[in-house]
Amino acid sequence: MTAVLAEHPCYSPEAHVRFGRMHVPVAPRCNIRCNYCVRKFDCPNENRPGVTTRVIAPDQALARIGSVLAVEPRIRVLGVAGPGDALANEPTFRLLEQARVRYSQLTLCVSTNGLLLLDRLDDVLQVGVTALTVTVNAVDPDVGEQIYARARYRGVTYRGREAFELLSRHQLEGIRRAARAGITVKVNSVLIPGVNDHHLGDVARLVKILGAFVHNVIPVIPMGALAQVPEPTDEDVRRVRAECSSEIGQFENCLRCRADAVGVPGEESCGQGVLR
Repeated sequence: MTAVLAEHPCYSPEAHVRFGRMHVPVAPRCNIRCNYCVRKFDCPNENRPGVTTRVIAPDQALARIGSVLAVEPRIRVLGVAGPGDALANEPTFRLLEQARVRYSQLTLCVSTNGLLLLDRLDDVLQVGVTALTVTVNAVDPDVGEQIYARARYRGVTYRGREAFELLSRHQLEGIRRAARAGITVKVNSVLIPGVNDHHLGDVARLVKILGAFVHNVIPVIPMGALAQVPEPTDEDVRRVRAECSSEIGQFENCLRCRADAVGVPGEESCGQGVLR
């Protein structure tokens, strides 16, 4: 865990300004529908999860990794963060299996909604992932059913409350097992005023118990079915982070990175900070 934290710019405030990450957009499929998520358009100048200029194949990604490292030696982390769910796409595993051998100096990281975390945990471990980010926006079904529209699991589509309850079970047990297996786990939570802003302390408390190392509260960008919710103010974010910090350490440097982000966070480098 120490090695991961020392140089992972999305887990450590100190590493955030010293080291870089490379997100490779090889995972287009998503198996859930979040009410705040819109992936239909991309502006190269915007930072938000779930967008990429283009999806690339694993062999293209491997070639680009070498090119990027030659230009930016501060890259320490290779991550798959979409634009869909990393674990719902086989190219994620094909890429990481080869990258583990070819670029063994890099920490391998994946971001997931957690629906397939129990199913794919052995595969995650097999390809050498040591850093895992799971997005957990609620642990109460009354809250969760307002955030998720549907989930697709093993050929069956679940909707509303049923979708959330399935997702939540897999997220929470997946975090527990991943942490027990030695993976450093970060939990992201999207702060949605009027929906989960008074509930994230409960999320923080539970994920800490399950073994998460750090928590990242991200202000929602109102869009999609939740386009009418107010955008969180800086004070909203500070208040919720302060509440959660009594339960688990908070990562407060998140820039809501794209699925094709490259370089040291906050710096324009390696193709203006977007993988091309």
